[in-house]
Amino acid sequence: MARIVILGGGIGGVSMAYDMRAVCGCQGQHEVTLISDSPTFHFVPSNPWVGVGWRTREKIEVPLEPYLTRKKIRFIPVAAKTVRPQENKVELIDGQTVEYDYLVISTGPRLAFEKIEGLGPHEGFTESVCHVDHAVVAGEKWAAFKKNPGPIVVGAVQGASCFGPAYEHAFIMHRDLVKAGIRHKVPMTYVTAEPYIGHLGLGGVGDSKGLLESELRKRDIKWICNAVVDRVEEGMMHITEVDENGQSKRKHELPFSYSMMLPPFSGVDALMGVEGLVNDKGFVLVDAYQRNPTFKNVFAVGVCVAIAPLEKTPVPVGVPKTGYMIESMVAATAHNIVDLCKGKEPSHKATWNAICLADMGNTGVAFVALPQIPPRNVAWMRGGKWVHWLKVLFEWYFIRKVKTGSISPFYEKYALRLLGIRKRQMQDKG
Repeated sequence: MARIVILGGGIGGVSMAYDMRAVCGCQGQHEVTLISDSPTFHFVPSNPWVGVGWRTREKIEVPLEPYLTRKKIRFIPVAAKTVRPQENKVELIDGQTVEYDYLVISTGPRLAFEKIEGLGPHEGFTESVCHVDHAVVAGEKWAAFKKNPGPIVVGAVQGASCFGPAYEHAFIMHRDLVKAGIRHKVPMTYVTAEPYIGHLGLGGVGDSKGLLESELRKRDIKWICNAVVDRVEEGMMHITEVDENGQSKRKHELPFSYSMMLPPFSGVDALMGVEGLVNDKGFVLVDAYQRNPTFKNVFAVGVCVAIAPLEKTPVPVGVPKTGYMIESMVAATAHNIVDLCKGKEPSHKATWNAICLADMGNTGVAFVALPQIPPRNVAWMRGGKWVHWLKVLFEWYFIRKVKTGSISPFYEKYALRLLGIRKRQMQDKG
């Protein structure tokens, strides 16, 4: 019997636990354990809605233990302190040691607010929607802000690896202010490390530049690209805008009454510095089969995976890991572990295609990049109210998935059909 341990209880980790249990059977041939730093799962893509009070925490959060137990998945709601791949062990912060035969790392990122002075909701002056804890605080401050409105600065700083939520939150805040009848009192500026609007860490997708610029213009949202956030003070953000060579072009001092900035991402503390396992930023190194090249019984899925930037940009930007990519990583990893349990070599590869659903409050934009890294077979985008409702469907589906243990893949079952993209287009042809 193999001991399969999954580290991380987010979208990737919970999907991994259910898929792993499904492909290796429910009769106890293998032991599946999920370790998480939280007793609950929360649906991260809904955090921008929580940040303006359109969702409550209770609507997007699910206790994990009863549902995992029902599927005969052992659950340990304790954060990891150290991963010891040389010893096949995970040490937890309460002193427990969990041994494994196979480890799947799905921790997501560490939010490195401390890299920029004054950034973040804890000791800084900006909000975040990367975690439900932060989104709840952002929502409370948003409610207070609407009683005394002023300028908004929103966006993503240097080192961020996901830009969709920054655009989403800007558009959603705009919509909420329009509904409240106070949009005319709120100048908005979108600040991003991207070299141009719509880059998204993907080198752009089709005409994402023109489309997103147009959407910002329609909403009277100004923008600054190639932005390095130097520091944040109460009510003031100090920014250096650089040129194409990364040299200082212009200094900006942007006053704000409310700000939401996505922070730099790094690997979690339990992984930092483990030679052969992670890169210098703490992201897990994997091969084409999601397996670590040094420790052959360790796999990784989701945001914690190391993916090199697609291109050199004046300000460093990371590569996002979107829903379909994570879904395909999980499926490939589950089957590869089963292969190893049977004495075979891994043979399943994730597609690493990208689908992004960007909500805009009452409308939205969908982007598809096949493959994620250009040149692409498909660079597709569409916009409309249906994207907003597709994202609502995704929220409903995934929370239901957590409660039922269903492994039916959302993107192949719903999204691809609604986007009019054939499944064969998503396949990696090698």
